[in-house]
Amino acid sequence: MQEHYQPETIEAEAQQWWQENVCFRAREDTGREPFYCLSMFPYPSGRLHMGHVRNYTIGDVIARYQRMRGREVLQPMGWDAFGLPAENAAMKHGVPPAQWTYENIDYMRGQLKRLGFAYDWSREIATCTPEYYRWEQWLFLRLLEKGLVYRKTAVVNWDPVDQTVLANEQVIEGRGWRSGALVERREIPQWFVRITAYAQELLEGLDQLEGWPQEVRTMQRNWIGRSEGVEFDFQVEGHDPLRVYTTRPDTLMGVTYVAVAADHPLARRLAEDHPQVARFAEQCRHEAVSEALMATQEKRGVDTGVRALHPVTGEPVPVWVANFVLMEYGTGAVMAVPAHDQRDWEFARAHGLPIRQVIRPAEGEEADVDLEQGAYTEKGVLIHSGPFDGLDSQQAFEAIAAFLEERGLGQRRVNYRLRDWGVSRQRYWGCPIPIIHCPQCGAVPVPEEQLPVVLPEDVAFDGEGSPLHKMPEFYETTCPKCGGAARRETDTFDTFFESSWYYARYTCPDSDTAMVDARGRHWLPVDQYVGGIEHAILHLLYARFFHKLMRDEGLVPGGEPFTRLLTQGMVLKDGAKMSKSKGNTVDPQALIEHYGADTVRLFMMFAAPPEISLEWSDSGVEGAFRFLKRLWRQVHAHVSAGPVPALKKEHLTEAQAALRRKLHQTLAKVSDDLERRYTFNTAIAACMELMNDLGRFEDDSPQGRALVQEVLEGVVLMLAPIVPHITHRLWKELGHDDAVVDRPWPQVDTAALECATQEIVVQVNGKLRGRIQVPSDADREAIQAAALADAHVQRHTEGKTIAKVIVVPGKLVNVVAK
Repeated sequence: MQEHYQPETIEAEAQQWWQENVCFRAREDTGREPFYCLSMFPYPSGRLHMGHVRNYTIGDVIARYQRMRGREVLQPMGWDAFGLPAENAAMKHGVPPAQWTYENIDYMRGQLKRLGFAYDWSREIATCTPEYYRWEQWLFLRLLEKGLVYRKTAVVNWDPVDQTVLANEQVIEGRGWRSGALVERREIPQWFVRITAYAQELLEGLDQLEGWPQEVRTMQRNWIGRSEGVEFDFQVEGHDPLRVYTTRPDTLMGVTYVAVAADHPLARRLAEDHPQVARFAEQCRHEAVSEALMATQEKRGVDTGVRALHPVTGEPVPVWVANFVLMEYGTGAVMAVPAHDQRDWEFARAHGLPIRQVIRPAEGEEADVDLEQGAYTEKGVLIHSGPFDGLDSQQAFEAIAAFLEERGLGQRRVNYRLRDWGVSRQRYWGCPIPIIHCPQCGAVPVPEEQLPVVLPEDVAFDGEGSPLHKMPEFYETTCPKCGGAARRETDTFDTFFESSWYYARYTCPDSDTAMVDARGRHWLPVDQYVGGIEHAILHLLYARFFHKLMRDEGLVPGGEPFTRLLTQGMVLKDGAKMSKSKGNTVDPQALIEHYGADTVRLFMMFAAPPEISLEWSDSGVEGAFRFLKRLWRQVHAHVSAGPVPALKKEHLTEAQAALRRKLHQTLAKVSDDLERRYTFNTAIAACMELMNDLGRFEDDSPQGRALVQEVLEGVVLMLAPIVPHITHRLWKELGHDDAVVDRPWPQVDTAALECATQEIVVQVNGKLRGRIQVPSDADREAIQAAALADAHVQRHTEGKTIAKVIVVPGKLVNVVAK
């Protein structure tokens, strides 16, 4: 065995051995219990960053540990390959997005392999390949047939530079998140998928996800946003009724105005004849529209001059166009109760509108309501509400709902904050939407036998809109119904479409007869999913939705895709997230070349629990490297001393028994840390502590050397999922013909945990004064007697009266002396 630790050579040898022996190929016919371990796949941006390294190391440790526990592990890897960055790179570097993407995939695949991740590369997928996206085109057409897909004109955020639709979250202070251009509000035809048809099931399913962080479930629950309320109309003379929805019908008698969105049909009609309304609507077209910004921005609006009639009193109330009302949320119109809604209050104060209190605190609560300071938003008892006076808020909900229903003015309704998923994107580098537009037949599905609709990859990219608009060879076609000239859809799918079902395709990536074949039922659902908390809402919600769609097609089992979810924290440096813009990134490749992959993996797992943000530390990396070198030296010193006899467990000295007990205590802890708790940092710390004990163990006897062999083997096995390269080599150096990757997880010897004596801490008046050894089966009286007989205790109680002796068996004795 070479004397010094040389990670570059050791890691190359281990990786070659794994590859030659096809170690990580997952099979369905082994008879072993399947375990599907998945980390969120990367966008092929060109280089791995430390967030990638941490995410994938966590997943790999879990996968390797489960393999040692005898399970047949599937751990695949692929590429979330479509998306706008490739188009921007194409403009910057003058290469087609496909070329840029595939080159990056090749480079990043090499980086992942260099880190020693135990992936089944035979299942690799890239979402930009026709073999992959063919099946989401197929599913889209199935959903269209079932009425779960539709097309409508919708108001969208339009980035005039990137020339694509942006989600509300991608609009920052009115500008596109990537281009920085002022965003416009446009009306364009869009394709939608009816995720709202599954809203209740998506909500109820959260209760079953006990293996998910509560924080993520709460975020999804809030995003779905189920509410119970009443929907009713305000009659408007000369116009269609204004439909509103409220969860607080108890405040109905406090309405002093109605507010509509700038792109509400009523506002549009009025804009034709009212320049002031038209100007305001045009201003709103260039403003941010996220709900978060709505809450904080200045409340602006314009009085339309139109009056709506209160559904109970018949009182006319003004209709305003307001910037805090969004067409895509609710009905695009709200009944404004400024006394009891803060947003309505702010608008009323800004525009001199009445504020009418109709709720007071319930009896026994603080009675003062200062509407000069803000709205009173709590529930309570109705006042100034005519026939509903004196009812509490819940009673009033029922009474007012019944009043409206009996008169045909409204009805109770369950609503969701969740909106149907707009999946159209006016960009090139995405999956083509399989629709043909015919002047005679309208929107016609591409026949299944003509799938996939292949995206041309060899394109000239000038950045002015999608190249597909300039490629008649792509968009010119014939109608499948009438045979006439027709135009192929040039919009592509939102890239969340690809990432919403990739986990299922990994189970059968070579299937050319089905989106997911029978192998999906063998592996799914995913046992362990690992990824960033930033994907807690959209990606995970869409993946849950897709799973239900595929289930209803008979493709996958159950209602949920991921049994257990681990959301890892960020990697920070100097307290800030690593990013190129901050200039605080650390290159994983340079670290691997200097210290080796195992050092990087060890530091990532040791520096913090996986769900907590990790603060980068150069000294921490050095410390991890030193530990691996020390492990290597201890094995080298042991092996160099020659052959080792078999351990005779029944003939151990007290010191030998203590070390062996420490080994099996450590094994019990590490097993729990890796299996249940996922606290990899404490597992590593326990192994380090054991190695410290081994370093203090000086026994060159045959029994002593045999015990050192057992301890070193135990440490190597426990560390194998975390630092697989060095343990691959050390296992062989310890005299084994098989590979550590094929070894089962070691078993705890419960007999080794037994101890004839136990150590008890002794305190006097709460301060540590000594430690005593007593028989393991000693009772309270015997423990107390031994404590009082201890010389240290006697010295600190001399001349005092012992008032009480508190005995906690197995732990401590506290002598109270006065």
